[in-house]
Amino acid sequence: MFWRMISKSFIREFRRKLLAFAAVAFSASLVTAMLSVSLDIGDKISRELKTYGANLLMEPQMDTLPVKIGGIDYNPLAERQYIEEEELPKIKMIFWRHNIVGFAPYLEGVAGIGDTREKVALIGTWFEKELELPTGEKIITGVKQIKPWWEIHGNWVKDDDNSGDALVGIQLANSMALKPGDKIEVQVETLEGLKRRKLRVAGIVNAGGQDDQNIFVPLSYLQEIMNLKGKVSKVEVSALTTPENELARKAAKDPDSLTPEEFERWYCTAYVSAIAYQLEEAIPGTKVKAIRQVSQSEGKILKKIQLLMLVVSLAALISSALGISSLMTTNVLQRSKEIGLLKGLGAQVLAVVALFLTEAVIVGLVGGLAGYLVGLGFAQMVGYTVFGSSVPIKILVFPLVLLVAVVTALAGSLAAVRLIIRLNPAEVLHGR
Repeated sequence: MFWRMISKSFIREFRRKLLAFAAVAFSASLVTAMLSVSLDIGDKISRELKTYGANLLMEPQMDTLPVKIGGIDYNPLAERQYIEEEELPKIKMIFWRHNIVGFAPYLEGVAGIGDTREKVALIGTWFEKELELPTGEKIITGVKQIKPWWEIHGNWVKDDDNSGDALVGIQLANSMALKPGDKIEVQVETLEGLKRRKLRVAGIVNAGGQDDQNIFVPLSYLQEIMNLKGKVSKVEVSALTTPENELARKAAKDPDSLTPEEFERWYCTAYVSAIAYQLEEAIPGTKVKAIRQVSQSEGKILKKIQLLMLVVSLAALISSALGISSLMTTNVLQRSKEIGLLKGLGAQVLAVVALFLTEAVIVGLVGGLAGYLVGLGFAQMVGYTVFGSSVPIKILVFPLVLLVAVVTALAGSLAAVRLIIRLNPAEVLHGR
């Protein structure tokens, strides 16, 4: 009899129940989309921010502070320390090696250019280097991977080209009226004195910032000129990281202050400080620090977006609960004589309440299932529109959405339940 009454209720009041289904499905679809995107948004934001540059800088440990003015290193060449180029493949051998998007080494030199012999930074680097790892795997890395926003007017320089091709920063090119194909003479400072070289402008680079005033050549070419074979001044590393929390900040100050359990949890999480620590372990004699402008932005942006998603989801749930409350209250008022008759025939109040709450649960389950399916579509739309990629389906989201949908339907039924409890059979049946 109980289930027969419920089925009759859905058949008689199909339109009203359809509105309840729609209200629950609406909120469930938004919750599904928000949860699906939120669970995947960390990696997507991290990858998106990697297009704005490296977030880790590896330098040799030095006893003296570097003296740089306008991007030019004024430390005496004889006092400079370097990183061994042959050690760089170890960057892709750390615990979080799969999170290393790319890296680019730099050898920093100084050259006089033009009639005034104005000093500019001459940088040797990898542009798009094929590198073989100790495992035999081959990867492509260099500035093209970690600085994809560079705009090149002309052609890129090849890493194995030691003929003197160079990329010239757009500000320097404009000041000297240079264009692709032009040749310039530079005097490079080396331990043996000044060395003259003629460079051909292969392309003009619009990079933004200090790089627009520099000249870039293949790393091997500058190493040969400066007689620093196999040496690099620094390495920029782009890595996918997890936003830092109190544990990460504590470890960044002093990893030795962590308990063994804290250290294991920190080391096995892709915090920027943990990856920096592992890079220092892989290449002894180096100091790796986070480029905070990028790494801190990840956490701030992620928190703001997740807060926005939470607010939107709560607003949808509240509006859905209010809609259901209105529909259920109207339903109780229209069925007041039926409820009064049930009470008059001896039905327990809890049994009558259970009848309406069961209807609410069914509405929640069916509406939640429909909302989940629609929400998956919304999540894919957000993924492709904002990040240009799909959002993976998380199995955990389905039971959570059903639970939220049922709770929302039950919460919206509280006003109706209170009305059922207060309803007096005698007054209802006598038409009062």
